[in-house]
Amino acid sequence: MDSSPEQPAPNQAPIERMARLRQPRQWLVLLVFSLLFAGALELAALPAALLIGPMLAAILAGTNGATVRVPRLLFGSAQAIVGCLVANSISADIFAAFYREWPLFIGVVVATVAASSLLGWLISRWRILPGTTAVWGSSPGAATAMVLMAGAFGADQRLVAFMQYLRVIFVSMTAALVAKMWVDTSGVEVPQIVWFPPIDAFGFAATIGIAVVGGVAGKLVRLPSPFFLGTFIFGAVIHLGLGVPMQLPPWLLAISYAMVGWSIGLNFTRPILRHAARALPQIIGSIVALIAFCGGMAFVISRLLGIDPLTAYLATSPGGMDSVAIIAAAARNVDISFVMALQSARFLVVLLIGPSVAKLVARNVRA
Repeated sequence: MDSSPEQPAPNQAPIERMARLRQPRQWLVLLVFSLLFAGALELAALPAALLIGPMLAAILAGTNGATVRVPRLLFGSAQAIVGCLVANSISADIFAAFYREWPLFIGVVVATVAASSLLGWLISRWRILPGTTAVWGSSPGAATAMVLMAGAFGADQRLVAFMQYLRVIFVSMTAALVAKMWVDTSGVEVPQIVWFPPIDAFGFAATIGIAVVGGVAGKLVRLPSPFFLGTFIFGAVIHLGLGVPMQLPPWLLAISYAMVGWSIGLNFTRPILRHAARALPQIIGSIVALIAFCGGMAFVISRLLGIDPLTAYLATSPGGMDSVAIIAAAARNVDISFVMALQSARFLVVLLIGPSVAKLVARNVRA
């Protein structure tokens, strides 16, 4: 009886460990673990290592009582840089490929979005995850964009990030395994990252200018996730309409990814982490179901239209666009333009209609 008040002490000890450190030391610990995790993920050739590594380090710090938080200005700036990255990735060539195969592209994109929305609806309906979190987390592509926008629409950004990046890892690893059935990629070397390339004064200045103007414009017109969406829309118009090049050096992207990862991870608590762990089997099940559905579509496309099976699979793969591009480039018989056009089409559709679909599904969940 006398010892009962002392029982919480063992649970409190690790929580106080980070809180006892001064804030500069907390940032140092967070930085060191972020570098370790990101480096390990890079060595393992896992996708989005520069974002997932810092996010894992921040989750570890946050669940152990860290009190530091990323300033809003830095988080907003990081979102704007990601918006520039997305806008810069859109090529005018994609529209020509889309025009040639638009009925097929629309059919595949609509089917993929419908399947992912159904899975998200089921997870929400069964109360596995709260609110619209599962709808945003199940979105097939644009992982970082969906995480950034989810918070603006009332979803739990932490659990959305958990679902999205777990899907990215699963999808990318599955695509790599499937590719090995058709082509040996063991001899293909991934290009070495040049962290500090020569700065192109015009391209870099244009990037910063687009980030500032787009972020401010998004805030003024009250867009959801204004820094990301405002910069993406403004950047896409400037990039495609005026042909203005943007330069996004790896060091700038690494800093931006770290800011996003830290902002999400530091808000994790032990109850949230336990909730995510309890929902893990259902989340993995939904990811596997989506991968299987897209694989089935690839089989049908390959049989009906005579498209190379690997081309069809990589084109319909639900996310991990950068990993898909590397795998496609390693195979001689893969139609890269077809793969990237369909991947980009789904990315843009998810980005543009994702919020509306999520709100529609959410209304049906509450009904």
